[in-house]
Amino acid sequence: MSRGLDTFEYAVLRVVPRVERGECLNAAVLVYCRQRDYLGSRVHLDADRLRALDPTADPVAIAWALQAAADVCAAAPDAGAAGREALGPRFRWLTAPRSTVVQPSAVHTGLTADPDAEADRLLDLLVLPPR
Repeated sequence: MSRGLDTFEYAVLRVVPRVERGECLNAAVLVYCRQRDYLGSRVHLDADRLRALDPTADPVAIAWALQAAADVCAAAPDAGAAGREALGPRFRWLTAPRSTVVQPSAVHTGLTADPDAEADRLLDLLVLPPR
């Protein structure tokens, strides 16, 4: 029997290599669905697009920061205290405004029957280069 649609929330993680300029590159999506006990992420850092924004940006350090966010999302053992929080507080921590190189977008909502597939769809729509 199908469960139907549930509400989900999502945010994009943006790379802002030079915060003072405000230029950004979408590099990850975070998806949270309370009803399905789901918190997932998808990460894709396009190094060529990053270099186009800032040739001096450090893609290794930025990839590490994105992976750290994904680790918190997945409750990885080395994710620290934030990774041990419940799903909702963990999503709120990940989407709290920051003035760093990796910044979350505003939180948006939608309906889904499959939040994991939604994460894939949002990565394709919002992060990967257009085909």
